[in-house]
Amino acid sequence: MPVKVSVIVPVYNPGIYIEDCISSLQRQSLPPDEYEAIFVDDGSTDETPARLDRLAAEDPRMRVIHQENSGWSGKPRNVGIAAARGEFVMFVDNDDYLGDEALERMYEYGVANGADVVVGKMAGKNRGVPVELFRRNHPRATVENAPLIDSLTPHKMFRREFLDRIGLRFPEGRRRLEDHVFVTEAYLRADNVSVLSDYVCYYHIRRDDASNAGFQRFDPVGYFKNLREALDVVERYTEPGPVRDRLFRRWLRVEMVERLRARRLLALPDDYRRELFAEIHKVVVERFGPGVAAGLQPTQQVVAAFTAAGRYDDVVAFAEWEASVAPTAEPTGVEWQDGSLHIGFTAEYASAREPMTFPADAARTPLTDPPKDVEEAVAWVGAETAARFDQATADLLLRERASSAQYFQPVEFTRETVPVEGGERVRLVLRATATVDPGALPGDGVWDAVVRVKLGGWTKECRLGPAPRATRPEPYAGVVGGRAVLPYWTEPHGNLSLDTAVKGRRLGLGGVRRPDVTVSGARLRARIPLHAPDGARVGLRFTSSGRTLYASGTLTGEPDGPGSRLEATLPSGLPRGIWRVALGPDPDAAEPRHTGLPFALRSGGGRVRVVPVPRPGALRKLVRGARRALGAARAKVAPVISGRR
Repeated sequence: MPVKVSVIVPVYNPGIYIEDCISSLQRQSLPPDEYEAIFVDDGSTDETPARLDRLAAEDPRMRVIHQENSGWSGKPRNVGIAAARGEFVMFVDNDDYLGDEALERMYEYGVANGADVVVGKMAGKNRGVPVELFRRNHPRATVENAPLIDSLTPHKMFRREFLDRIGLRFPEGRRRLEDHVFVTEAYLRADNVSVLSDYVCYYHIRRDDASNAGFQRFDPVGYFKNLREALDVVERYTEPGPVRDRLFRRWLRVEMVERLRARRLLALPDDYRRELFAEIHKVVVERFGPGVAAGLQPTQQVVAAFTAAGRYDDVVAFAEWEASVAPTAEPTGVEWQDGSLHIGFTAEYASAREPMTFPADAARTPLTDPPKDVEEAVAWVGAETAARFDQATADLLLRERASSAQYFQPVEFTRETVPVEGGERVRLVLRATATVDPGALPGDGVWDAVVRVKLGGWTKECRLGPAPRATRPEPYAGVVGGRAVLPYWTEPHGNLSLDTAVKGRRLGLGGVRRPDVTVSGARLRARIPLHAPDGARVGLRFTSSGRTLYASGTLTGEPDGPGSRLEATLPSGLPRGIWRVALGPDPDAAEPRHTGLPFALRSGGGRVRVVPVPRPGALRKLVRGARRALGAARAKVAPVISGRR
C-alpha cells in the first residue's frame, strides 16, 4: 500500500530522551505498512547513531540517514522531506513523542477536510504550548478566523505535494526561528489548514536537564535578525492593514513584550537584559506601526510603549510591579448532579497576595503616548482593566498530571463588582460553575483542576484552591461511564484534583453500613456512598475459600440524600460458605477492578444472611478448629476400620 505519512525526526545527541520518541512511533495505530519514520542523524557524537542503526535493522518502518553536523534542524528536516515517500510529512523532535493514534487521526482529518496543513493538539510537559487554538476543532482554519499564528513550531503534518508545489523548505544553517519562517509561509499559502483539538497528538517535552535548544540563552543580535525574516514572509504574502498588524502582533507579544515582563525579565542578569532590550527596541521602531501595539492588552501596551521610547529603567520598574500580580481561584462547591460533577469557584487577581482593586467609574482611553512614569502606567492599566471588565472570562481546564494533556470544560460565569474603600474602588470578581463529565475524559489518571482567568492585561492560570480544611466541601466518589471517579483535595496545598482510576480505600466503600444491606431471596440491596446516574451498571465479585463468582448490579440515585441504591441478583445457587463481596465500576471490563465492601454473605440452609467480614485472625482460628475436629473424627473412625479387617 502507498505510504500515507512519513515522520521526519532530526536527531542530534538526544541520549536516552529519544527512547520515548521511538516507542511512540512504534505504537502508532496506523497500519505498519502505511507510515514510515525517517531519522536524520545530524552528526551525533553520542551512542545514538548505533542505536538508530539497530532500530532500522529490526523494524522495517524505521529508516536512518547519517550526515555531517549542519548546526541546526533545518537541513535534517529538508533531507527528510527529500527522502520521504508519504502523502504527508510529519515533523517530530527527537526528545518529544506522539499520541498513539496521532498519525491515523491527523491523516484522516486532513484528507476529510482537504488540508495542506494539519495542526494536532499539543500538550506541554514543563513547557508552554498554545491553549486557545485547541479550544475546539477547526476543520477550515485561517490566520483570520483562528489563532493559528500562536503555533509556529514545526510539529505538524504537511501535504508533501503542497510543499513541492510552492517550493517550501526550511532555512538551513546555524540560525534560530527557522520553523517560524517555514510554518508562517505554509499558513499563508495553504488552500486549507485543519486544527484537530479533541485528541492530544503531540507531547512537547522539556528535558529534565533543560538542554532543549529552545531553553538555551540566545544571542539577541542573531535571534532578532532571524525574527525579521519571519516578518518578511508576512509582508510578502499580506497587504498592509488589520490582518498584517494582527500577525505582526504575535511576534511583538510573544518574542518581545513577554520577554520584558515581570519575573521572566527580572530573572535575567542586568547586562543581558540591556542587550535584549536594545535589540527589541530596534525591531519595534523599524518594523511596527501604531496599529500593531494598539491591539495588545493594557499591560502589554505599556511595555511596548516604554520599549519603543527606549525607556529601559521604566520597563524594569513596571516588571517589578507586575511580578506581584497573580490570579486566585477559590472553590465554592463540588457536587454531583445527574452523572456530572459541578464545580463552583470565584476568581480574581491579587497583588502581593491581596485582592486587587480598581477605580469604580473607569472609562477606556487609548494609550497614544507612553505614560510619564510607572505610577501613571499602573493607574492607566487599572482604569483600562475596570473599563474592559465586560470582556473578562474564566475557564476551567482539567490537566492530566502525568502527560500534561488538558481539556476545557463547559463553564458558565457572571461578572461582579464588589465595592471597597467607600465605593470609590471595586474588586472585579468572576463567579463560575463548571460542568465536568468525567466519563468523557480520555484515559485513567489524575486530573488537576486549573482555572484560566482573562482580565484586563492578564491571561494567567492557577490551580483551583487552596480550599481551607474547615470550609471546603468534601465530595465523594462517583461511578460514571464505567469508571470510578474521586474528586479530592491535595495535601498539603488543598487544591482540587480528580482521580479517574481510583480504587481501594480511597473509593470510600468502607462507609457502607451493615444495616443498609439487605438480602431478600436472591436480591441484594445496599445503600452505597457513590454517586451514579440512574441505571449505571456495576460488577460484583463474590469470593469464598478460593472460589470466585460474578454478578452485575445497577445503581439508582437516592432521592433523600447522597449516595446510590445498589440492586443486584445473587449468583444462582450460591454455595454454602461465607462470601466476601467486592464492587467494580465496569462489569464489562476485560480486567475489572474491584474494591471490597465491608460486609459478607453467609450462605447455607437455603438462606443468605448479611454478616461481618471475617477477620483474618478469626478465620485462622476457624480453620485450626476445623482441622482439629477433622483429626478427632479420623481417630475415632480408624479403630473401627481396623477391627473390620
